[in-house]
Amino acid sequence: MEFISEYGLFLAKAITIVIAIGVVLGLIMSAGHKGKQEKGHIEVTKLNEKLDKVKEDLEAAILNEGELKLHQKELKKQTKEKHKQEKQALKEAKKQEKQEPSDKKDTNSESSDYADELRARVFVLKFDGDIKASAVENLREEITALLSLAKPADEVVVCIESGGGMVHSYGLASSQLSRITSRQIPLTVCVDKVAASGGYMMACVADKILAAPFAILGSIGVVAQLPNFHRLLQKNDIDFELLTAGENKRTLTMFGENTDKGREKFMEDLEDTHELFKSFVSENRPAVDIDKVANGDVWFGRRAIDQNLVDELVTSDEYIVSRAAKADVFNLEFVHKKSLQEKIGMSAESSVDRLLLRWLSRIQTSRFFS
Repeated sequence: MEFISEYGLFLAKAITIVIAIGVVLGLIMSAGHKGKQEKGHIEVTKLNEKLDKVKEDLEAAILNEGELKLHQKELKKQTKEKHKQEKQALKEAKKQEKQEPSDKKDTNSESSDYADELRARVFVLKFDGDIKASAVENLREEITALLSLAKPADEVVVCIESGGGMVHSYGLASSQLSRITSRQIPLTVCVDKVAASGGYMMACVADKILAAPFAILGSIGVVAQLPNFHRLLQKNDIDFELLTAGENKRTLTMFGENTDKGREKFMEDLEDTHELFKSFVSENRPAVDIDKVANGDVWFGRRAIDQNLVDELVTSDEYIVSRAAKADVFNLEFVHKKSLQEKIGMSAESSVDRLLLRWLSRIQTSRFFS
């Protein structure tokens, strides 16, 4: 009896909350349509500072007081020397700028290169692709932002994880990456897990492809599949009519009777798409023997390097850390601005979850102690 009363009380609370939330959401949604909201913003994180912080925390935990003091003293000395070198290198670079172009070749090129390195920046982006390449919306915002500042002396690193998907969606994603290379800005793609099919289509745009030893790459092929319910409809005396204007408006359908002519045309379209894919890979990676690799097979990193599908076996973490030692590394992420409806929806969901957990814990407690 006690259980029924508790359940009734909980149910009444839950219904009241749901109704209240529904009313509030309805009002907000109607008001939300009146004005356009900002889509989101770019968040920038300097990875050098993050890596330094991790190192400092580790040193503080491991080294004893005496060792820590000696280490900090040595670190200050190194920092002072580094700043001195930077100042001198920049001074030399400014001096060279004032000289005639012919004289520049005779000056100390080492200090000039060092000055260029000091100004180098690396922009890191991440692309986690689904079948529709939905992340392309964020990617285009991130690339637009970095192109407003990046120079050919900088570098863009894109970490890709995707097994491929829709041709037009991944075609757009590849075109977004081409915006970087067309500006003569070095582009490096890192693959830690998988960049296959449309994912590899994106990766091959890069000047350099890096992959983990067991990352999956390749799958340079095209696939299409669909069920056909024509015989099922026919068995149940259900008619299906498909009206088109244009001989090839529809080739294969899910509900109509498919013909050999329709299949032939569909295969012709698939083959044409495959040829476009092969040409795209060949143009971007001429060292690849396209006839050998464009059969739909996939390779692990250790085998992919033999096929010239990748340039080096290294994880994204290792590469980014190595670049952070010589350049300023920034992680860019486009963050969508949550609407008021979404915030309230998340809050309501959290409240309902808490109520459920509280109710379940009461039941479990009463059962345990009864």
